[in-house]
Amino acid sequence: MAHPYLAAIMTSFIFGFSFMFTKEALDYVTPQQLLAFRFLTAALTMTVLRVLGIIKINLRHRPIRKILLLSLFEPVLYFTFETTGVNLTTSSEAGLMIALIPVFVTILAVFTLKEIPHPLQIVSILASVAGVGFIVLGGERLTTSGHTLGLLALLSAVLAAALFNILSRWLSREFRPVELTYVMMWVGALFFGGSALLETLQQPDPLGVLALLKIKPVWSAVLYLGILSSVVAFFGMNYYISKLGASRSAVFVNLSTIVSVAAGILFRGEPFYWYHLVGGVLILVGVWGTNHIAHRRSR
Repeated sequence: MAHPYLAAIMTSFIFGFSFMFTKEALDYVTPQQLLAFRFLTAALTMTVLRVLGIIKINLRHRPIRKILLLSLFEPVLYFTFETTGVNLTTSSEAGLMIALIPVFVTILAVFTLKEIPHPLQIVSILASVAGVGFIVLGGERLTTSGHTLGLLALLSAVLAAALFNILSRWLSREFRPVELTYVMMWVGALFFGGSALLETLQQPDPLGVLALLKIKPVWSAVLYLGILSSVVAFFGMNYYISKLGASRSAVFVNLSTIVSVAAGILFRGEPFYWYHLVGGVLILVGVWGTNHIAHRRSR
């Protein structure tokens, strides 16, 4: 198995490009349809690997309900909010907002692990919150527009991801990373597949949704998100969280942020204003401070 830091870097790059693929596919399909295609592809891929004996899954007489709880936060809640948020914002903004995950992990650790943050960590957290303020306001008043609702959806995704980080670390004592990933993919496939089916049945031509898979941005996104960003990346995430712990693992979201912002600007020509720069710097400085201080205190 690869070194946990190497796995974390690889996973961060995969997640970083996922926002761009998601944004491109959402020009043709609904969020529910994309999520259904994504997780059905991921679940079937893992099932084929299991049948071929490439991966081994043993869930008999195991507390699967614990993995179901994990799956509620991610993929169900996280991707519901993330895909909605990306649909209403840009991939660059989504990447910046997701950078708040390490800060949320630190805050939740106070209640779940009884870890009291250092005063400088509190300052760092406030810096990240200020950064979010710059991005959300964008020089204007807070409104109930689709853009603002998209940013709020991304914040909800951040909270779900933070809870996932803590639960994944907890469950790593009982389950192997591949077992966690296998159940997560099937929960996502059943949940999003079911909701997309209900959505599609209300359309005049339900079978027409299959024709969408012929569109290059759609099938390329489904393959990237279903295989790389779901199977490979989630296995990598569950693996390095089990080795590094929740707080130290969460800092690698920073790398995903840099990749997603660069991809949005370079490949999609997305705008990048001064308040994005200021907000992004504040978020990253706050995230770095939160985790750097935590690392020094753990020595």
